[in-house]
Amino acid sequence: MAGASMKDIKRRMKSVESTMQITKAMELVASSKVRRAKERVEASRPFFDTLFETIRGVAASGSEFQSIYTQARPVHRSGFVVIAGDRGLAGGYNTNVLNFALEMIGDKEPVIIPVGRKTADFFAKRGIQVLQTPYPSIEEMDMDGAIDLGRMVGNLYCKGDIDELYIVYTEFVSMLSQQPACRKMLPLSFEETDGRGKPPARDTLFEPSAAAVFDEIVPQYVGGLLFGAISESFASEQSARRMAMEAATDNAEEMIADLSLRYNRARQGSITQEITEIVGGAEALN
Repeated sequence: MAGASMKDIKRRMKSVESTMQITKAMELVASSKVRRAKERVEASRPFFDTLFETIRGVAASGSEFQSIYTQARPVHRSGFVVIAGDRGLAGGYNTNVLNFALEMIGDKEPVIIPVGRKTADFFAKRGIQVLQTPYPSIEEMDMDGAIDLGRMVGNLYCKGDIDELYIVYTEFVSMLSQQPACRKMLPLSFEETDGRGKPPARDTLFEPSAAAVFDEIVPQYVGGLLFGAISESFASEQSARRMAMEAATDNAEEMIADLSLRYNRARQGSITQEITEIVGGAEALN
C-alpha cells in the first residue's frame, strides 16, 4: 500500500479487523467441536471393542465356520469409504486425505462411497465412480447412520458389487497432529487385526448357526468402524480448522500492527506538511 492515503489505510484496517473477528470466532467454535468429537470417539470405543471380541469369538467357534465376510476372492472392484469434510477453511486437511486416498486406490478399479461433500466433489471431477448415498454430512452422522451405512456397504460386498472394502480417514493423533490412514474392513481377517491374533475356539452353541449370528453382527461391526473413523476425522477436521483460524488471526494481528504503523507515519507526514505550509505562508507574508 505504498503511497496510500490515511483514508485508504483506515479502511483497510477496518476490513482486516472484521476478518480477524470472524477467524477468532471460527477458532473458538472449532475448539468447542474438537472437545465434543473427542468425547464421541471415547464413548464409541467400548461398543466397538465388544463387537470385535464377539465376532472374533464367533469366528473361532469351530473349524467348520464359514462366512462370506471372511472368504477372500479375486478382486475385480474395490470399494473405498473416503471421509473428508463438508467445508473448507481447514488448512490442508481435505487435500491431504483426498490425495492420500488417490494413492491408496492406485491401479484398482474403485467405487467411492463418500462421507462429506468434499469427497464427492473431488472424485466426481476426476471421473471416478462415486456411489451417491442419502446419508447426512460428516458432522450430522450419528451411530445409527453409521450402522445403516455399514449395512449398505455390507450388502454391496455380499452381492459382489465390490470384492473388498477399505476406509480412508484421518486419524486424530493430537490437537497439533492429524494423519491420513487407510484400513481394510472386508474381507475380515482376525489373524492380523490389531496384532491380537485369532482367539482359541470356544464350546458355545449359536442359534440358528454361528455363521448366521456372525453375518448378522458384521454389518454392525463395520458400522462401528465407520463411526469411529468418522469421529476421528471430524475431530481432525476441527483441529485443523482451529489451527488454520489461529494462524489467520495471528496474521491479521500482524497486518493490523503494520497498517497502524503506516497510518501513524502517514499522519505524521501530513502534520509535518501542514506545519511546513504554515511556516512557508508566514514567511511569504513577512
